[in-house]
Amino acid sequence: MNSADALLKTLISNGLEVVFANPGTSEMHLVAAIDHHPEIRPVLGLFEGVVTGAADGYARMTGKAAANLLHLGPGLGNGFANIHNARKARTPMLNIVGDHATYHLKYDAPLTSDLDGLAKASSNWVGRSTSPDDLSSTGSEAWFQAHKFPGQIATMLVPADCAWGETENIGPVVQGSSPLKVSDQEIEEAFVALSSSDNALLFIGGDFLDEESVSLAGQIASVAKCRLATDTFVKRHRRGRGITKIEPIPYFAEMAEEYLKGIDTIVFIGTKPPVSFFAYPGKKSYLSPEQAKLIELCSPFQDGKYALKALNEMFKGSKIDPQLIPNETIEMPSTGTLSPENIGPLFAGLLPEETIVCDEAATSGFFVTPHAWNAKPLDWLALTGGSIGQGLPLATGAAIGAPDRPVVCLHGDGGAMYTVQSLWTQARESLNVTNIIFSNRSYAILKVELDRVGALGTGERAASMFSLDDPAISWPSLAQSLGVSGYKTTTVEEFKKALSDSIASEGPSLIEVMV
Repeated sequence: MNSADALLKTLISNGLEVVFANPGTSEMHLVAAIDHHPEIRPVLGLFEGVVTGAADGYARMTGKAAANLLHLGPGLGNGFANIHNARKARTPMLNIVGDHATYHLKYDAPLTSDLDGLAKASSNWVGRSTSPDDLSSTGSEAWFQAHKFPGQIATMLVPADCAWGETENIGPVVQGSSPLKVSDQEIEEAFVALSSSDNALLFIGGDFLDEESVSLAGQIASVAKCRLATDTFVKRHRRGRGITKIEPIPYFAEMAEEYLKGIDTIVFIGTKPPVSFFAYPGKKSYLSPEQAKLIELCSPFQDGKYALKALNEMFKGSKIDPQLIPNETIEMPSTGTLSPENIGPLFAGLLPEETIVCDEAATSGFFVTPHAWNAKPLDWLALTGGSIGQGLPLATGAAIGAPDRPVVCLHGDGGAMYTVQSLWTQARESLNVTNIIFSNRSYAILKVELDRVGALGTGERAASMFSLDDPAISWPSLAQSLGVSGYKTTTVEEFKKALSDSIASEGPSLIEVMV
């Protein structure tokens, strides 16, 4: 049996269903093996950052890894940014990276690189196959490592001759790991701290923002009279009418510092104390109030849901109705010129129930996304690692992972150009994704940051480094060239019709919003 076939048989027996791929010569036997296994859905991305970002979206919705098929060091390097985002989200991901045949490496061919070094820099675990006979067992170990709670990046390196050789070895089926339990003593400490404070904050993140966890947090807060908060950018967050509101802390450090001002106790579940995204002259990096008592009840690697349940029992919160976002009708504007301020109510009011929102709208999103708290119940996926170019592929993978749910991507125009090839994959796979591109024709967030870091020199040459206006990008034309329906909107009426039509139709679409 071909060892590439043996590897896929191994991974399929462990639960693999989707392979996102941008392969090259070293992976041809793996590509051929996919053809022998109709259980696997192969999805082609025209850039490796699309592949890795899509795998992240898929895993966030399914809870398990897809496999990414990548070509040598340059292929892995091209996918690095969205591997970084997935690593920060603690998403399960399995990278299968082809390498030169073992005997060919010594010749230092043009595509030879420090593949092991690249893999170690981007992954939580790296394994290298050394023969056809160990390829499948390496695959089993990689699958196990990817699914260590809550999820991590596992990368296996596959020399070409290890994939084309013959073997009879099939790797074992492995069991996923369970999160570590929080001790009774730790729960008691958190209970006492929250009970004895009039200005406490329960800070929840990671994998513990699903509907059940959010409800438990709401019950606790109703009894303990504490505030609720989460990280600025989250892996997956249940939001909408009838759901307890857990606010992300503001992006800008000084705003986050003000948001946390006066808090004397913070209990963390599934996340770490917040820090500023960047250092700024004269501004704090560590954002928790200096006088506050910080209690890590549950790390991201522990069972946060168990901790919430146990804490709720101590507060007897199950007997209390939590504070919920009221089920109110959203008042949508009917006419006028589009702006980030009036797009928000339209966006929230038109989204169907169970929409998946993938958010990478850096500046326009500040005005739009707050309205989503009043939308029908939905899941919110955000830019966890801060590396732009995640939104379009994230939406692509989410649509494959949850094919019965509508997906909407909110994206700035600058970041969208990083992985615009995602649109082609959406069209090829006939995915129900509505891509909303906020076209301010600039890297607007960098205009803000230029002032915030205190940089000198804000003349025309500096400003030109943030401008996308010369030449201007025609997003509808670009979308259509990649097989995606495109709309340009400048008024409330145009946007309302475009969004309604897009959600109601099958297949992907793109709406350019001129702001």
